[in-house]
Amino acid sequence: MIKNLVHARSEHNLGFLKNCNHAAGLAKGQYILFLNNDTKVHPHWLTPLVTLAGKDAAIGMVGAKLLYPDGRLQEAGGIIWNDASGWNYGHKQDPQLPEFNYVKEADYISGACILIRKEAWLQAGGFDERYSPAYCEDSDFAFTLRSMGYKVMYQPLSEVTHYEGYSHGTDATLPAGTGAIKSYQAINNRKFFSKWEAVLTSEQLPNAVNVFQARDRSTHKKTMLVIDHYVPHFDKDAGSRTTFQYLELFVQLGLNTKFIGDNFFKHEPYTTVLQQMGIEVLYGPWYRDNWQQWIIDNNEHIDYVYINRPHISIKYIDFLKKTTTATILYYGHDLHFLRETTQYEIEKDPKLLKSAEKWKETECYLFEQSDIVLTPSEEEKKIITSLNPAYRVETILPYFFTNPSAAVADFTERNDILFVGGFGHQPNLDAVEWFCSQVWPAVHAALPAARFIVVGSNPPESIKKWQGNGIEIKGFVSDKELDAIYNQVKLVVIPLRYGAGVKGKTIEAMYHGLPLVTTAFGIEGMPGDTGFLHPKKEASAFAAALISLYTDNPLLGRLSAAGADYINRYFTAQTAAEKMNFLLNGSKQ
Repeated sequence: MIKNLVHARSEHNLGFLKNCNHAAGLAKGQYILFLNNDTKVHPHWLTPLVTLAGKDAAIGMVGAKLLYPDGRLQEAGGIIWNDASGWNYGHKQDPQLPEFNYVKEADYISGACILIRKEAWLQAGGFDERYSPAYCEDSDFAFTLRSMGYKVMYQPLSEVTHYEGYSHGTDATLPAGTGAIKSYQAINNRKFFSKWEAVLTSEQLPNAVNVFQARDRSTHKKTMLVIDHYVPHFDKDAGSRTTFQYLELFVQLGLNTKFIGDNFFKHEPYTTVLQQMGIEVLYGPWYRDNWQQWIIDNNEHIDYVYINRPHISIKYIDFLKKTTTATILYYGHDLHFLRETTQYEIEKDPKLLKSAEKWKETECYLFEQSDIVLTPSEEEKKIITSLNPAYRVETILPYFFTNPSAAVADFTERNDILFVGGFGHQPNLDAVEWFCSQVWPAVHAALPAARFIVVGSNPPESIKKWQGNGIEIKGFVSDKELDAIYNQVKLVVIPLRYGAGVKGKTIEAMYHGLPLVTTAFGIEGMPGDTGFLHPKKEASAFAAALISLYTDNPLLGRLSAAGADYINRYFTAQTAAEKMNFLLNGSKQ
């Protein structure tokens, strides 16, 4: 028995369109779902439709990815050209290709499976009955929704097999009135053109002229191409977190955003997260072997390129300069030559000086070829500008937050000391080894009940060996688990002995209201007044400061409040958006 099922049977056949309108009038929910009787839904097909509609009240309709019974793609959103002809985008192609698997706006979604916001349905008055008995009512409704300010969206995570033609046949040449419903396709297409001629002429593109922009209604958007080493693993390393935040920001700024990971691998769940944000991610063997051709084919539509990291950017920048007129923004995350120079000062390995010189040569070439050089701190901006005053260098926030930071109200129930940092980054490896060997013995002796918790992806054996004696090597944890740890520990240590750039671990700890014991490298490059932070260099001084602070709950509270206030002043999403908007709108200076 099916609960809450309403069975509505008409006294006579109303035809497809009027029957839909009649049944929709009986619907009581927030959404109305139209699902053809010649369809077969795939597992987990419905939730993605509802989830997407629920993200934005401006979304009036969401449609599924439609497949043929043989597995080929029937439609990944529809295109309407200015002559009122239509395309089922991706027709008969591989449904797993990247271009068919990101959330996007569409001109229309075929009515075989569409979810409509009931409020929008009522405002529009349902399907226009001029198209009775069937055909063009779905595309007409999409145009009606847009005229009312709503969006029509394609959701690739919802997959539905459509046995096209099983209900109405496939022969559109049979005359109307002979029972051949398919014949109304041509008749109603003419009605559709007559009704929407002004919109078609002013807003839609000529037939097959510009598929790149027509497929996701990006004609009036600027296109941003982002290139990094791989799809950002935003919960594993600070650099990925930065890339991910700016990808989010580009979407929020209304840019048509595309992403290339240099390994062209579909890392999950990270790739799907980007696709659900509306970002087209280029992955797989074809794009690996043909990324240059993709850029050539679409170069006239690429307005900006945001490239990351010197070892990745150097592979792409010459080709981008040669084949596009895009504004190129280069963000290195930190100055690699500076980081290795400071590492040399600690380790005295001559190979580091050689490596630093090579990095400097690479980075200077990238500075020279880029339209805008981006750096996370004023200190690095001064260093880069000193190399050549002609470089256009701008600072951007490496990390930022939408919700405000809040101080910890009471530290009396909190315990333990935390370090966070991925171990693919050499400075983090050195920091933990130095802390465990040189600092922790004194701290553990003074605070035997306190634990030192180490969180970070890919810890090597040289780190894992420190497990025990109050040290807990957790390795990778999820964002949810990390938040729980932040909410229980007393303070954070940043024992970096070399490095460059603003440190994500520092900003994140302060955002969570946690006081710091840090070296100068842990707080370098930070804007504004950081006088409430007192960096330590020597192991003995570091240990003494940590022991003293750990047992002083009132001081912990004051430092927590100072840190939260600092984050709310300098590291907000609004500040990041304003700066990036300025850079993009005034980039060709």
